[in-house]
Amino acid sequence: MDIKAKIEELTDKIKGDKDLMKKFKEDPIAALEGLIGVDLPDDQIEGIVNGIKAKISLDDIGDKLGGLFGKK
Repeated sequence: MDIKAKIEELTDKIKGDKDLMKKFKEDPIAALEGLIGVDLPDDQIEGIVNGIKAKISLDDIGDKLGGLFGKK
């Protein structure tokens, strides 16, 4: 399994659904387990959660910088 590709896929799903994004912000592990349909030990899913959080943060920063320079 390509973890990077999976993180990209899950990030897109989370960012595309406001309710899911809210759940992810409140309880990322539970939201992710609900999304993938598998109950994993927290320590195993934490890496994916951290990757998604980082990707969402980078995407948000990119959107803000694009707007700053007139690009969107």
